Amino acid sequence: MELILRAYDLKLKHTFTISRESIDMQPSLIVELQSEGFSGFGEATSNPYYKTTVPVMIDDLNIFRSVIESTTNETPEEFWAKMHPYLKEDMFALCALDMAYTDLYARKKGKKLYEYWNYKTENNPLTDYTIGIASIDKMVSKMKELPWPIYKIKLGTKEDIAIVKELRKHTDAIFRIDANCGWGVEETINNAVELKKLGVEFLEQPMKADNWEGHKEVFKHSVLPIIADESCIIEEDVAKCHNHFHGVNIKLVKCGGLTPARRMIKEAKKLGLKTMVGCMTESSVGISAIAHLLPQLDYVDMDGALLLAEDIANGVTIKNGKISYSELNGTGVILK
Repeated sequence: MELILRAYDLKLKHTFTISRESIDMQPSLIVELQSEGFSGFGEATSNPYYKTTVPVMIDDLNIFRSVIESTTNETPEEFWAKMHPYLKEDMFALCALDMAYTDLYARKKGKKLYEYWNYKTENNPLTDYTIGIASIDKMVSKMKELPWPIYKIKLGTKEDIAIVKELRKHTDAIFRIDANCGWGVEETINNAVELKKLGVEFLEQPMKADNWEGHKEVFKHSVLPIIADESCIIEEDVAKCHNHFHGVNIKLVKCGGLTPARRMIKEAKKLGLKTMVGCMTESSVGISAIAHLLPQLDYVDMDGALLLAEDIANGVTIKNGKISYSELNGTGVILK
């Protein structure tokens, strides 16, 4: 098996702002694994909040290149278990590797990934489309630029309720709110009351990740469901979120790939938590991998490739929130 690493700078259509940062360009690493005439693809993006950069991921993968390339016919689960001890300090790199290997494995089996997992796709949830923080006029114009059935609105400003009130005047779409750790306990409980009146479905990670007492208080008193994001990183965090959140947003890059994400989804369901997978402004490489998990999810945020000025790959397509799979096997990805 041959390991090929490619670094890209993904230019965004608009400056993307959340409560803690703004970006115009998203550095991304594409991992390709070649074997027996097949290629599998994986992706992980850089992220300052998680102290991850593309050069570090490349270095970490190159250190273990011989171990990776000596792999033969292990299942994705066996491969992940083999590589985790080497890459447990760099889950983003492990994610890209796991994604590429899982894609390759399914292609060798002659199956789309959801077929290999025996998932049925008839009831897949729709994806939301994210509106980053900007002036109210700019947020309205971004929403009008792409009419959509569900919008995820980034908040964490001094005028959060005013923003949602104004956006609501221009659409009857479902709203989801992501404050990216930007609120406090009372603020979250009070905002939930107002936001519920404005057609908001749930709040995602309103408070700091480690504020577990605060999360418990909000869980008890919020009139809207609360979904964990920054508080739910790796597999062990799912159980911690029980009785503190109503659901979990699993990010493949944070947990180390598709393989652990599937275990996290299973654990969340067992605990009665709603299941969601989110993206990190990836290209269609990462987004197409997420798409194959849809049959197991209540909610999904996989609009990353739609936020790009230009995509680097073809894979799943998304129209009005609905996902259509590629004709190709595996995740269905091909680099442009």
